[in-house]
Amino acid sequence: MIIPAIDFIRGQVVRLYQGQYNLKKIYINDPIFYIKKYISHGAQKLHIIDLDGAKNSNHKQFKLFKKILFNISIPIQIGGGIRTIKDINIIHNIIPKSKIIIGSSIINDIESVQNWINLYNKKIILAIDIKVDKNNNKFVYINGWQKNSRLVFEDIIEKAIKIGIKYILCTDITKDGTFQGPNFKLYKEIINKYPEIYFQSSGGVTSLNDIKKLKDLGIKDIIIGKAFLENKFTIQEANKCWQNA
Repeated sequence: MIIPAIDFIRGQVVRLYQGQYNLKKIYINDPIFYIKKYISHGAQKLHIIDLDGAKNSNHKQFKLFKKILFNISIPIQIGGGIRTIKDINIIHNIIPKSKIIIGSSIINDIESVQNWINLYNKKIILAIDIKVDKNNNKFVYINGWQKNSRLVFEDIIEKAIKIGIKYILCTDITKDGTFQGPNFKLYKEIINKYPEIYFQSSGGVTSLNDIKKLKDLGIKDIIIGKAFLENKFTIQEANKCWQNA
């Protein structure tokens, strides 16, 4: 599935460059404008991230979430600083159809994550955000991509599989917001190594051909942000490409 992404800071829709908050691009319209636009253009699901909350969980924008979610009539997946069962319950109560994206909690509090999986199971998506070095070490970054956990992708995904996580969003941070194309080598490797996981990709999609190549590799969902904001192609074109790939 093609899933348009809407990231926001202080209520403004933004895109970061390689995860750097000081290199953000701010878009003129507010989140609700893009939500309504994407739904009207055929989006079947939305990916919404509170970057304030991702960077500092004490700064989550729940009031804005409530305002935004009131305007959504399709399923969403939502994340940004969600690190407690209280956070999950609040979002679930606002919009029960939502999937909830978690990240650093699997490193900092895996016992709680196990409990969340027991309670919500298919509603939980684990985001694993990485930077790949020249030796193909996939270092995992947390706290809104600001901190290197010093752990590698394989360490995290093995823990995830053990506690029953099935849905994983993997982002190559160095590709995000760059228009340099996705890291196809990465996705081919992880899909072949972990066929039991439902993988989503994020970062670098620039063309319809990128969509076709990712689907051919076995990616289940593609998160697309900047390409839609910059009108590289339309949601209708992306959906058609996905269906025909």
